[in-house]
Amino acid sequence: MSLVTIPEASRWASDYLDKEVSPNNISYLVQYGRVAKYGEKGSTLVDLKDLKTYYESWRGKREIGWKKHLGNDLNWTLSFDNLRETDTTKHVHRLHPYKGKYIPQLVEYFIDTHTDTFKEDVYFKPGDVVLDPFLGSGTTIIQSLETGLHSVGIDVSEFNCMISSCKAGHYDVAYLQKAVKKMLASLDTFHNKDKIQGFETELLAELATFNGKYFPAQEFKYQVHQKNIAENTFATEREREFLPVYQKLLKKHAVKLRQDTQQSFLDIWFMDNVRNEIDCVFQTIRQERDVKTRKILALILSRTIRSCRATTHSDLATLKEPQLTTYYCFKHKKICKPLFSIVGMLNRYALDTVNRIREFEKKRKPVHYAVLTGDSRSINIFEKIEKQNPEFHRLLETQKIAGIFCSPPYVGQIDYHEQHAYAYDLLGFKRKDELEIGPLYKGQGLEARRSYVQGISDVLNNCKKYLREDYNVFLVANDKYDLYPSIAAGAGMQIVNRFKRPVLNRTERDKSPYSEIIFHLKAQ
Repeated sequence: MSLVTIPEASRWASDYLDKEVSPNNISYLVQYGRVAKYGEKGSTLVDLKDLKTYYESWRGKREIGWKKHLGNDLNWTLSFDNLRETDTTKHVHRLHPYKGKYIPQLVEYFIDTHTDTFKEDVYFKPGDVVLDPFLGSGTTIIQSLETGLHSVGIDVSEFNCMISSCKAGHYDVAYLQKAVKKMLASLDTFHNKDKIQGFETELLAELATFNGKYFPAQEFKYQVHQKNIAENTFATEREREFLPVYQKLLKKHAVKLRQDTQQSFLDIWFMDNVRNEIDCVFQTIRQERDVKTRKILALILSRTIRSCRATTHSDLATLKEPQLTTYYCFKHKKICKPLFSIVGMLNRYALDTVNRIREFEKKRKPVHYAVLTGDSRSINIFEKIEKQNPEFHRLLETQKIAGIFCSPPYVGQIDYHEQHAYAYDLLGFKRKDELEIGPLYKGQGLEARRSYVQGISDVLNNCKKYLREDYNVFLVANDKYDLYPSIAAGAGMQIVNRFKRPVLNRTERDKSPYSEIIFHLKAQ
């Protein structure tokens, strides 16, 4: 056994790999059990044989491979490669889908108030206040509640604020369960229920027989992978072959596909029966007297209808055109069908929501939080909080905000209101697309970038008025146009550090190595 200290292991690994390996990297391997820890009375030693085994393993080679593509300055500690999906979507973080959010562990790393063996600095202390001026789905305030920090979140989108408020809210779980039961029961006597169930039972039986014949799971995938089958051609032929079976069943059960009107998002992207079920459930939700319970029920319904849009499984994140017939699914490698009822999804998400809320209730700390709807370029934070929570306002006046942790929108990548168009239609919120900074519809040209720099700088300048003098600002960004030095200068701040992290678990089809930067800013 060749036991060495963390700095000695760092030097050995750097020589062995012919690239820099920091003491932090070694400490991370110890922290997450990649190599065994030895030593007594606070000293940490590692065995060089363990290190060599790690670097020759799949995970070790993965790290080396990513650094080869993206550079040796990649901070592998922030890869969180030890995590499962259940860790990154823990408790209320998965109450509703949201494009462009970061994992909670990234927030936790920077706002954690405890000294870690693999973390150089602690930026916040117990009792501090953290601000997120681009709240999104509320990851920062939820992690602040779990960590024990006070927090403020701001977003121009009313629906984003609703998602965050629902996640952060306190609930009487017993009362919520009764309200959920009442909501689910609203579909028990729905007039189309038996007809749709009969239709889907027959359709699923026909699909099972057809897919078993033409798309036997493992064998078909193997033949496609070996290029023995021209997937596109074969799939198109089978789609056409099954279509008459589908049309015959539609006629037999008198199932109507399109709605009578095609004006709103809800009109276009939902089957006729699905839309009727949505309206039925929403009427029940509107009768709920408790405001917080009514909002969380509406969020369950919103999550449900997102999954029940008339689209293919592979196009859920980015809609292309309504899918009203059976189709070849490139995700599942077989003929799939659109959804004709929300019953299954509604039951599944309702149960999941109650369980996640119950789990979070055990983890949250008794600290203040505030969710504010408004434009972070101009909002008066303290004035808004004084109206919402006077006690929190008094605390803020005394100590001000310690810093910011947020992910500003990436220039020209997402239309944030449009991704939840179904929810705006359902809930009647006013859209404020024109106030988004760097939306997809404005592109990534020179004018879009100039406007983006100005927008983010304006946000920081406004928020700076509410920060204490020794603030820490962390901005998560994919800065491919090198805009953040200009943003920092425009806000009267300086970039004191850059943390370049690999993004391992991407939902896009493109799985090539990809990184983002966490910019650490302080006062000039």
